[in-house]
Amino acid sequence: MFDVGFSELMVIAVVALIVIGPEKLPGVARTAGHLLGRLQRYVNDVKADINREMQLDELKKLQEQVAEEARSMESSVQAQLNSVETSLNESIAGPQETPATGIGDSPAAEPAALPESPMPDAYAAQTGTGATSAPPTADGQAAVTAKS
Repeated sequence: MFDVGFSELMVIAVVALIVIGPEKLPGVARTAGHLLGRLQRYVNDVKADINREMQLDELKKLQEQVAEEARSMESSVQAQLNSVETSLNESIAGPQETPATGIGDSPAAEPAALPESPMPDAYAAQTGTGATSAPPTADGQAAVTAKS
């Protein structure tokens, strides 16, 4: 800003010593130092406020961008959901060629039985105890039960 060298500062100090006098010069220098400190703090506060405002504006822009992305994501998910729902409704509506029956008119479908494992009987035959092994327990140990 100002180009003040050492020689210019010496000229200012000599003029101040002559004009103000040696008795008042320390007090004037102290007061000038306090005023310059206040000025620097004020300038730093203004810079900090400007930086905070700029960051706040950036955050607001980022928030708007994220909200827009969320809205677009929501609309795309809703569109996909609607298309899946439509295709499911069409697939359900397609095989309705059989006549509708009332509740209890058709026999209930029974679940298919799983084949029994030969392991418990093989274990009992090997040991001769008549005990069968049950599925492992939560701690990984095989539970043994007596056959009745």
